[in-house]
Amino acid sequence: MNFQSLLQLKSLWQRFTDQHPKFPAFLRAAQPALKEGSVIAFSITTPEGKIIESNLKVTSTDLELIESLKQMSQ
Repeated sequence: MNFQSLLQLKSLWQRFTDQHPKFPAFLRAAQPALKEGSVIAFSITTPEGKIIESNLKVTSTDLELIESLKQMSQ
């Protein structure tokens, strides 16, 4: 990933958080509870009402990635 891509990603993230201000607060609140073995569940409801659900069990490598992303955003 080059520097230009990182700047674009930062801009897109800023726009996303401006439109969805509760999401970063949720991430900050959830982060202390995120441990190896935790389960993250996802649910999407389409405009037509179709529900798509999935989940993942957090691994140690997932936590490494999250920590790396946190370091990059500081």
